[in-house]
Amino acid sequence: MKSRMGSRIKELRKRVGLTQSELAKKLGISSSAVGMYEQGRREPDSRIILRLSEIFNVSVDHLMGNSDKSSEGSVEVSEVFDEFTRKLSSQEGLMFDGVPLNDNDRMKIIDAIKVVAAIAKQQHKSTLGEN
Repeated sequence: MKSRMGSRIKELRKRVGLTQSELAKKLGISSSAVGMYEQGRREPDSRIILRLSEIFNVSVDHLMGNSDKSSEGSVEVSEVFDEFTRKLSSQEGLMFDGVPLNDNDRMKIIDAIKVVAAIAKQQHKSTLGEN
Protein backbone atom coordinates (compact mmCIF):
# COMPACT_ATOMS: atom_id res chain seq x y z
CA MET A 1 0.00 0.00 0.00
CA LYS A 2 1.35 3.38 -1.01
CA SER A 3 2.10 5.76 1.85
CA ARG A 4 1.10 9.41 1.79
CA MET A 5 4.76 10.35 1.85
CA GLY A 6 5.51 7.98 -1.03
CA SER A 7 2.74 9.50 -3.11
CA ARG A 8 3.94 12.98 -2.24
CA ILE A 9 7.55 12.17 -3.20
CA LYS A 10 6.41 10.86 -6.57
CA GLU A 11 4.13 13.87 -7.15
CA LEU A 12 6.87 16.37 -6.25
CA ARG A 13 9.52 14.53 -8.26
CA LYS A 14 7.33 14.65 -11.35
CA ARG A 15 6.40 18.28 -10.71
CA VAL A 16 10.06 19.33 -10.76
CA GLY A 17 10.72 17.16 -13.81
CA LEU A 18 13.13 14.64 -12.33
CA THR A 19 13.36 10.94 -13.07
CA GLN A 20 13.83 8.49 -10.22
CA SER A 21 17.47 8.11 -11.31
CA GLU A 22 18.07 11.87 -11.30
CA LEU A 23 16.52 12.24 -7.86
CA ALA A 24 18.54 9.28 -6.59
CA LYS A 25 21.74 10.90 -7.84
CA LYS A 26 20.92 14.15 -6.01
CA LEU A 27 20.24 12.15 -2.85
CA GLY A 28 23.28 9.88 -3.17
CA ILE A 29 21.15 6.72 -3.12
CA SER A 30 20.03 4.10 -5.63
CA SER A 31 17.11 4.68 -7.97
CA SER A 32 15.53 1.50 -6.60
CA ALA A 33 15.48 3.13 -3.14
CA VAL A 34 13.58 6.09 -4.61
CA GLY A 35 11.16 3.64 -6.23
CA MET A 36 10.62 1.88 -2.92
CA TYR A 37 9.97 5.24 -1.18
CA GLU A 38 7.38 6.11 -3.82
CA GLN A 39 5.71 2.70 -3.53
CA GLY A 40 5.60 2.95 0.26
CA ARG A 41 7.73 -0.18 0.63
CA ARG A 42 10.47 1.73 2.41
CA GLU A 43 10.61 4.95 4.45
CA PRO A 44 13.46 7.43 3.98
CA ASP A 45 15.58 8.26 7.01
CA SER A 46 15.61 11.75 8.51
CA ARG A 47 18.65 12.84 6.47
CA ILE A 48 16.93 11.87 3.22
CA ILE A 49 13.66 13.51 4.30
CA LEU A 50 15.46 16.79 4.98
CA ARG A 51 17.30 16.60 1.65
CA LEU A 52 14.03 15.86 -0.20
CA SER A 53 12.38 18.90 1.40
CA GLU A 54 15.33 21.02 0.22
CA ILE A 55 15.29 19.62 -3.32
CA PHE A 56 11.53 20.11 -3.67
CA ASN A 57 11.51 23.37 -1.67
CA VAL A 58 8.69 22.17 0.59
CA SER A 59 8.21 21.75 4.31
CA VAL A 60 8.89 18.38 5.91
CA ASP A 61 5.20 18.30 6.94
CA HIS A 62 4.15 18.71 3.32
CA LEU A 63 6.60 16.05 2.18
CA MET A 64 5.31 13.60 4.79
CA GLY A 65 1.73 14.18 3.66
CA ASN A 66 0.70 15.97 6.85
CA SER A 67 -0.03 19.26 5.12
CA ASP A 68 -1.46 20.19 1.75
CA LYS A 69 0.52 23.42 1.66
CA SER A 70 4.09 23.25 0.42
CA SER A 71 5.17 25.60 3.16
CA GLU A 72 3.34 28.01 5.41
CA GLY A 73 1.76 30.80 3.41
CA SER A 74 3.55 29.99 0.19
CA VAL A 75 2.39 28.44 -3.04
CA GLU A 76 4.52 26.89 -5.77
CA VAL A 77 4.31 28.65 -9.12
CA SER A 78 3.68 25.27 -10.73
CA GLU A 79 0.54 24.91 -8.58
CA VAL A 80 -0.72 28.28 -9.85
CA PHE A 81 0.04 27.26 -13.46
CA ASP A 82 -1.71 23.92 -12.96
CA GLU A 83 -4.80 25.59 -11.50
CA PHE A 84 -4.87 28.19 -14.29
CA THR A 85 -4.56 25.59 -17.04
CA ARG A 86 -7.33 23.49 -15.44
CA LYS A 87 -9.55 26.56 -15.33
CA LEU A 88 -8.64 27.55 -18.88
CA SER A 89 -9.48 24.05 -20.09
CA SER A 90 -12.90 23.93 -18.46
CA GLN A 91 -14.16 27.52 -18.23
CA GLU A 92 -17.21 28.14 -20.39
CA GLY A 93 -17.63 31.33 -22.43
CA LEU A 94 -14.00 32.47 -22.48
CA MET A 95 -13.28 35.19 -25.00
CA PHE A 96 -10.12 36.79 -26.35
CA ASP A 97 -10.54 40.29 -27.79
CA GLY A 98 -14.28 39.70 -27.98
CA VAL A 99 -13.97 36.41 -29.88
CA PRO A 100 -14.89 33.11 -28.21
CA LEU A 101 -11.95 30.77 -27.62
CA ASN A 102 -12.17 27.39 -29.32
CA ASP A 103 -10.40 24.25 -28.05
CA ASN A 104 -7.44 24.87 -30.37
CA ASP A 105 -7.00 28.41 -28.99
CA ARG A 106 -7.13 27.10 -25.43
CA MET A 107 -4.46 24.48 -26.18
CA LYS A 108 -2.19 27.10 -27.75
CA ILE A 109 -2.43 29.23 -24.61
CA ILE A 110 -1.81 26.24 -22.35
CA ASP A 111 1.19 25.18 -24.47
CA ALA A 112 2.58 28.72 -24.31
CA ILE A 113 2.26 28.70 -20.51
CA LYS A 114 4.08 25.35 -20.34
CA VAL A 115 6.92 26.70 -22.51
CA VAL A 116 7.29 29.83 -20.38
CA ALA A 117 7.21 27.74 -17.19
CA ALA A 118 9.89 25.38 -18.54
CA ILE A 119 12.13 28.30 -19.51
CA ALA A 120 11.65 29.94 -16.11
CA LYS A 121 12.40 26.65 -14.36
CA GLN A 122 15.60 26.15 -16.35
CA GLN A 123 16.73 29.70 -15.64
CA HIS A 124 15.96 29.22 -11.94
CA LYS A 125 18.01 26.00 -11.87
CA SER A 126 20.88 27.79 -13.65
CA THR A 127 20.74 30.59 -11.09
CA LEU A 128 20.97 28.01 -8.30
CA GLY A 129 23.84 26.25 -10.05
CA GLU A 130 21.93 23.00 -10.56
CA ASN A 131 22.50 22.48 -14.29
